[in-house]
Amino acid sequence: MADVYLNYYRSALPEELAASLSEQLQNLESGNFESILRHNLTRLLLGHEHDDTTKDISLQDYPVWSDYVYRRLSVLLEQKTDSSEHAHFLHHFFFVLALASLYSFLQSNVTGPPLPFSSATAIFIEDVVSDAAKLSETRQQLVQSLSTDGEGAYNLTPNPELFCLADTILSSPAIAQAVPTTPFLWAKLRVEFLHQRLLSEVAPSLQSSIYAELDVLEKELLAPSAPAEVRVHFLLERAAIHTHHGFDKKAREDLERAKVERRFEFALTGLLGKRTKYQEKETSQLVVLARSAGSDAAAGESKSKGKGKAVVADEDEQQTTQPKNLDLNDDTLLESISFSEQQPAQSSTDVLGEDALPQALAELDAGNQPMLDPLDSIILLSLASSITNTNPDNGLTREETVPYAARVLEGGSSNWQVYTQALLVRSRIEGYKPRTMERGLLQLQAVVDQVIADTTTADATPNGSASEGAVTSFLPKSNEHESAPASERLRYVFALCSPSRWELESELAERWVKLGGLRTALEIFERLQMWAEVALCWAATEREDKAKRLVRKQLLHATNGNDEDAGDDEQWEGAPREPVPTDAPRLYCILGDIDQDPAMYEKAWEVSGNRYARAQRTLGRFWMQKNDVVKAADAYRKSLRVNQLNQQSWFALGCAYLEMAQFERASEAFTRTVQLDDTDAEAWSNLAAALLRLEPAVTVADDDDDSTPAKPKLADEEDDDPNQINLAAPRRDPQQHIRDALKALKHAAQLKHDNHRIWDNLLTVAASLNPPAFTELLTAQRRLIEIRGSVDGEACVDATILDALARHVVATHDDGFDPDKPGLARMFVRLVDDAVVPLITSSAALWCIVARLALWRGRPSSALEAHEKAWRAISSQPAWEAGTEDAWNDVVDATVELVDAYETLGPREKTEGLAAGSGALVAKDWRFKARTAVKGICSRGRDAWEGTEGWERLRGRLEDLKGAHHACSRVGMSNF
Repeated sequence: MADVYLNYYRSALPEELAASLSEQLQNLESGNFESILRHNLTRLLLGHEHDDTTKDISLQDYPVWSDYVYRRLSVLLEQKTDSSEHAHFLHHFFFVLALASLYSFLQSNVTGPPLPFSSATAIFIEDVVSDAAKLSETRQQLVQSLSTDGEGAYNLTPNPELFCLADTILSSPAIAQAVPTTPFLWAKLRVEFLHQRLLSEVAPSLQSSIYAELDVLEKELLAPSAPAEVRVHFLLERAAIHTHHGFDKKAREDLERAKVERRFEFALTGLLGKRTKYQEKETSQLVVLARSAGSDAAAGESKSKGKGKAVVADEDEQQTTQPKNLDLNDDTLLESISFSEQQPAQSSTDVLGEDALPQALAELDAGNQPMLDPLDSIILLSLASSITNTNPDNGLTREETVPYAARVLEGGSSNWQVYTQALLVRSRIEGYKPRTMERGLLQLQAVVDQVIADTTTADATPNGSASEGAVTSFLPKSNEHESAPASERLRYVFALCSPSRWELESELAERWVKLGGLRTALEIFERLQMWAEVALCWAATEREDKAKRLVRKQLLHATNGNDEDAGDDEQWEGAPREPVPTDAPRLYCILGDIDQDPAMYEKAWEVSGNRYARAQRTLGRFWMQKNDVVKAADAYRKSLRVNQLNQQSWFALGCAYLEMAQFERASEAFTRTVQLDDTDAEAWSNLAAALLRLEPAVTVADDDDDSTPAKPKLADEEDDDPNQINLAAPRRDPQQHIRDALKALKHAAQLKHDNHRIWDNLLTVAASLNPPAFTELLTAQRRLIEIRGSVDGEACVDATILDALARHVVATHDDGFDPDKPGLARMFVRLVDDAVVPLITSSAALWCIVARLALWRGRPSSALEAHEKAWRAISSQPAWEAGTEDAWNDVVDATVELVDAYETLGPREKTEGLAAGSGALVAKDWRFKARTAVKGICSRGRDAWEGTEGWERLRGRLEDLKGAHHACSRVGMSNF
């Protein structure tokens, strides 16, 4: 098998011990697991043989077979021997046995080919194997023992004894102490992650254990002293773990590191080509150009294109085969993109232009690229699997990842399992496109048939029968010489995270559900005995009554207690079944979903031993819909005590606390949310809302301006973090909570750049600081204009904040405006000239700001023009002549301000336009214009406002204008 892990483990052993284990290690590498499983020491451990120390240990004395094996293992390892070397060999032999058992389980459930031996015969003693009922019961107990945190393993998991044997041996403290730490933890990590994948949903306790082991292994396996191949394999396996747990960003970071380690060059780019049969004009097509380190660009000319044909394979230069790659057979789309003949032939999913391609990639022929190394193929496939986004605004979408899988398939692969995974990844992506949906479904069916054919044995299932509910194969089963050996298939299985046979069948059924083929999906789910999925299918067809009966049948006995005589109309409302089914918590939640009955969620929580977090999450959503935020918060808190890494639960809890006006706890919840997912803009925005409402005594302590708000602690949590911040500590900055809220809003605005509400909140919070955050004010106001200017017009401009910005700019630049000097002043002037002025229609306040800014810039003509527009904006408002006195006073104030502007600016020399420097005045007839404005307002307001204070102000201002110019005629006064 040449597994890099086995090489690493062998290198960690002393030479004498490695020589003693050479036969067992060779059997592991070649895939000869039966030899290890039938070894005399294995038979002694499993009870096929006995010695003086184990003869009194009987299977009947233990409730579960794995407990029986654990006891025998402990006794065998504790026995005293004359040779310490033999004791050391014994520890390592059983460790190798655990690896062989783990690989056998993967071969029988994930990769194939079928095991050449009977797992039951090799593992169980004769008393169990000879009794079919006892064999089925033993296996069922093993499957039930895998349940964790209320999550059950698949009920019909084939050969569960193989996995349980590996798990039992690696649970031994004696083995952990004897085997070198890093190889042991790596093996234990693989077992625990496989255990996680066997469950219906993520188990929090397993997740915590897995990530704790990853932290320890990272220090050793990613150290500079570690071999490069070891670093790459660990990074790929860790990326698979991240993807399974939903941490796609972390997965892509590890894939990037693996790419750098391998000096693997690839780029997503656009090249001219034809995608359809009748396309005449070439258009830009997405393609992945990739080349493994050391490969030849011309190597692709003589290779097969990967259409199920043979290719030259791995290091041994042997010829291998690949799974069947189905043709598209579409009446419009080509099988693959036809690129132009004369095409020239980073690390991320960014689409690179042709000019930005590295030289090594620019030389490639896009339609005939060289074969990739299997590890490089895994990087591309893992990258495609980690992109589940459906929003084009947030990067590559799921549909745009087809080129990654296509690159692996069209280049061919030297490894059977890598090529199978590429077919699976492509079929998943094609399931979302109408033109490729059919091929995607058929390809998935072909992969399912292949895996079923390669993993089915006579005694695989817990009930001991593989023939029951057998599936007909879509494609003929491969002959032995057309297939690949177990050593090749298992070599990269951990980095690929290949799904099990029942996961593939379930995925196929779900694909049928999306296509409307509920009957076909039901047949698959019923054959797999996935009763929860069967019930959901019935509920989707508005047959809730049948769904409820089906679920209750799994949970309860018949109403009269006689299950055998139950008819089709039986309601199954009898006593609960004992033992409780492994998936009982989920089934109770389905009943709660159908009936909207919170009691069912509480029952699910109860039967799981208060460990099934989903029950409380669902209960929390139920109470939120009922507007009972107190009960909702309580439910979410219970779920988080089990699974503190659930980002959605923290977010919902924070929303509940906001509704309850518990702002301190809300800020704690939203802080946890953004720590788990720093790309959640809504969480950042809600965190800001909570921080703004905190009382000064409980505000988060000081931090640097560019840091994330500190992580608080829930009131009822244990104080186990020495770095935790004390919320009750005195604040050093009375505005710190506002500053933290501003930081949070800036994060939110970066993530949702087009959300005007977030920018509006950012504008408000920045203005509430003392002094205001002027740079943030300017940025927020500009962005609001860009987003809402075409819809809201001048209403999207906050005149008060713009005025504060103008006053600040003028006050801090006494020497005037320098357009060549970068900074806040230049940005503000550009904002007003380019964005604000084109929007102003009826806002006098905005024109006044423009006037002040123009005067500061030394442009008196523009300033006077802005004052005139401000006056017209107010005086042109309808019905002020007969409206309220406040409206009249506003017109009076604007008129007086206009007259003052005429007096101040009119006599000045022009500094703008062609007349600049000529000595011409801004307004030579400024007195006439001022008098005309006053007279016009007085004429319109005479009937309603003559004799008022405002009227007298206007009359007095007019007298001042006439007194300043004795040649003025007094005819106009007779009209008063």
